[in-house]
Amino acid sequence: MTTNRPVKDRKFEGGLAARLEHPMVHYQILLGATGFLLTLGVVMVASSSSVFSYQQNDGNSWALATRQLIFAALGVFLMMAVSKMHVDSIRRWANLFMVGVGILLVAVLIIGTARYGQKNWIEFGGPFRIQPSEFAKLAVVLWGADVLDKKYHLLEQRNHLLVPLVPVCLTVLVLIMLQGDLGTAMVMMPIMASLLYFVGAPRKWFAAMAVAAIAAIAALSIAAPYRMARFTSWLDPFADAQGTGFQVIRGQQALGSGGWWGVGLGGSREKWGTLPEAHTDFIYAVIGEELGILGTMTVMILFVIIAIIGLRIARSTNEAFIQIAALGIITWLVVQALVNIGAVLGILPITGVPLPMVSYGGSSLIPSLVAMGVLMSFAKHEALIQSKRQ
Repeated sequence: MTTNRPVKDRKFEGGLAARLEHPMVHYQILLGATGFLLTLGVVMVASSSSVFSYQQNDGNSWALATRQLIFAALGVFLMMAVSKMHVDSIRRWANLFMVGVGILLVAVLIIGTARYGQKNWIEFGGPFRIQPSEFAKLAVVLWGADVLDKKYHLLEQRNHLLVPLVPVCLTVLVLIMLQGDLGTAMVMMPIMASLLYFVGAPRKWFAAMAVAAIAAIAALSIAAPYRMARFTSWLDPFADAQGTGFQVIRGQQALGSGGWWGVGLGGSREKWGTLPEAHTDFIYAVIGEELGILGTMTVMILFVIIAIIGLRIARSTNEAFIQIAALGIITWLVVQALVNIGAVLGILPITGVPLPMVSYGGSSLIPSLVAMGVLMSFAKHEALIQSKRQ
């Protein structure tokens, strides 16, 4: 077994093309894109939450920003620690991580706290709480990749392709739905489907999965009036402009008022109580208002860069675990980003999912940063192999 020692940097030669072929380029780009996105997120949380924080924390405008900075520091520490781990170590931890998350998903149904009609938080006192379903995304990807890699040469047999992956994934999905968290369930579905897709499952399976997913979403939406209200407000937000359509309308107004360059950092008018969840679900709208199209496009470009590097890592390796896990992680981050941004733009219904590495909240931020650490570990692993071949 090889040890996971960092590859020594060499001087880049021959311009951009040579730089892109440097063994550590994937690691460096991931580190840079993550750092840029995280910094932008902390700054925008500080700006978008200042008024809300002042009202909720006895005049302290920086309370939420301070917490986000603490979450970010912890997340970066874990990201860098994971990035230094060998791939085999990540695989060994994946099973334990999955068991721990499964226990928490059951525990939240028993001792969890409900917010906005969803019982998906475990309180630890004061401002500290955890949302296990956010950690389940990473757990499913890593555990699923490990299982599929161990069975890689048996996957042509349907029973090995389905068991134990599908029963475990369905159990996780049901536990999340029992919490009432339809938004997270909608992100989990493509993550789980991607694991099967990337190992060559028959395409007709995905048509059946899509039908089942739509039926489940429709049933859950009809069962809960507030979800149905979100759906109808998406179809016509102006039908109830002061009620269910209020958040969509105010979010689009925030985006539209920013123009190309925005009204300036800290200059948002919507964060003064007219845009609900300005620092969480709708932080993208505040970015558009304060930093303009330049800011919103920067966020999109950073996610595209992360996706491209994830694809390059998957393409450059011969190890099934790395391929499946890398593709699963970028599926998760890109799908969740699109769901969040689509809701702000009015293209998709509001689901309440955060923008990865940007929105306020440690339960979303920390597993996202750990996932980036996993990708960085993969990048280092491939760089080490490449350097040995030279």
